[in-house]
Amino acid sequence: MAAENSKQFWKRSAKLPGSIQPVYGAQHPPLDPRLTKNFIKERSKVNAVPLKNKKASSFHEFARNTSDAWDIGDDEEEDFSSPSFQTLNSKVALATAAQVLENHSKLRVRPERSQSTTSEVPASYKVIKSSSDAQLSRNSSDTCLRNPLHKQQSLPLRPIIPLVARISDQNASGAPPMTVREKTRLEKFRQLLSSHNTDLDELRKCSWPGVPREVRPVTWRLLSGYLPANTERRKLTLQRKREEYFGFIEQYYDSRNEEHHQDTYRQIHIDIPRTNPLIPLFQQPLVQEIFERILFIWAIRHPASGYVQGINDLVTPFFVVFLSEYVEEDVENFDVTNLSQDMLRSIEADSFWCMSKLLDGIQDNYTFAQPGIQKKVKALEELVSRIDEQVHNHFRRYEVEYLQFAFRWMNNLLMRELPLRCTIRLWDTYQSEPEGFSHFHLYVCAAFLIKWRKEILDEEDFQGLLMLLQNLPTIHWGNEEIGLLLAEAYRLKYMFADAPNHYRR
Repeated sequence: MAAENSKQFWKRSAKLPGSIQPVYGAQHPPLDPRLTKNFIKERSKVNAVPLKNKKASSFHEFARNTSDAWDIGDDEEEDFSSPSFQTLNSKVALATAAQVLENHSKLRVRPERSQSTTSEVPASYKVIKSSSDAQLSRNSSDTCLRNPLHKQQSLPLRPIIPLVARISDQNASGAPPMTVREKTRLEKFRQLLSSHNTDLDELRKCSWPGVPREVRPVTWRLLSGYLPANTERRKLTLQRKREEYFGFIEQYYDSRNEEHHQDTYRQIHIDIPRTNPLIPLFQQPLVQEIFERILFIWAIRHPASGYVQGINDLVTPFFVVFLSEYVEEDVENFDVTNLSQDMLRSIEADSFWCMSKLLDGIQDNYTFAQPGIQKKVKALEELVSRIDEQVHNHFRRYEVEYLQFAFRWMNNLLMRELPLRCTIRLWDTYQSEPEGFSHFHLYVCAAFLIKWRKEILDEEDFQGLLMLLQNLPTIHWGNEEIGLLLAEAYRLKYMFADAPNHYRR
């Protein structure tokens, strides 16, 4: 009876540190970074319940006394007439209005301008993107590897996707053609993949710095162990595994309405709409039905863990990569009803098997009490204490526990902290690295934390630290930033993985 009660508490307690709650990371609209720090602190002084020593001294005290920082309703109650909101100078306002009118008149003169440029940010407020963004342009001559839909149909009233939610930066107009180095890399991949027996070690070596978009689907299938290295066996293997998956659907999916599976299905059904809420692709009913089937079949075939919140995020990179095999670009808005039934079945089955391969290596993250995550968070704390003692002591001084922010990093593999385009690039390396998802991820988390050491040390209270760590500003990140993060993680692994006493004090 005690064991059952503890299990129910673990699953249902909303106050348990590390339990999965609706979160606000890279996939949710952050506050303007220019306003966040001062504005939040001003509001907390006015609105928050007075805390002991004018700051939250513990996690539970913080949770009791702090409402949702991003509550939409809060904005409506702000007094915009207060002195903190400075009034605009009338001359500045008139000059700005004149400039806007002039810009509009210029647009009328140039009606032939591409429609795609209307979504660009005005030059004076242009988002600075990493230099790697320009390298994401695609070569139109790669049709021999894929069967794309040349004229994809968009959803009605296609929305402008915020930068944070863009799956790739290939939508940018005017991107330069593929560089000589990129063409050489792509040709190297094609040679490896077309050889009679693909050299998987060489493929991993080539994939570590990133996989070209054109060959990513087949490369991921090979690196995950889903597809055999022998080219002659691949077609039959794919056919057999896809038929096997839909055999599971016929055998088990109707049981979702049975009493002993109702709770699992209900939780999946609740979580699916929360998956990447800013990306229209994942809000389509047909896509959500696919995700429900994938997650439910996986859950009942793995009763040791069952379904755990957070696993729903792990389907999305595979789904997007395998969808890109049939879609030219702008995956975020693509209407999947334009795909044939065979295409959709292939994408669904491949996503299921590759996700299953991933979870096989980290299943102890999702068994009862999630011991895998507990161990990894403890290992992260030990590692940070050795590589940056100042940051570690800063956390101790303000009573910040690693479990309060790093649980999500381990449970969701940093997917809530990074835009999806960055996650896909990160997984190129994870699938190339031995035990990438289970072992190398620890060093990536350590490098990710130390990346923000200046911002962390600038925060001098518990509330500020937690809000920073749960809303790190990665909105503009691209391949370049992920490449630097992975390089630092590799350095840490090289120094510490086989030297448990290195830098120990």
